[in-house]
Amino acid sequence: MNDANKLTLEQEFKLAIYTKKVYRLSNKNIKMYLIETLKQMMIKDNIIKYFIKNSMS
Repeated sequence: MNDANKLTLEQEFKLAIYTKKVYRLSNKNIKMYLIETLKQMMIKDNIIKYFIKNSMS
């Protein structure tokens, strides 16, 4: 695996904490948080694309 695709030790720790929290949630809450997370990831992608596009000018 490429080093750029690996998680740092801190990220792995955070992932373990979030994994424990997710397993405690109900299905309804999991779906709600998943949709919100996907939305935030799309917004982040849009912001990155915007800055890349505008940095070329």
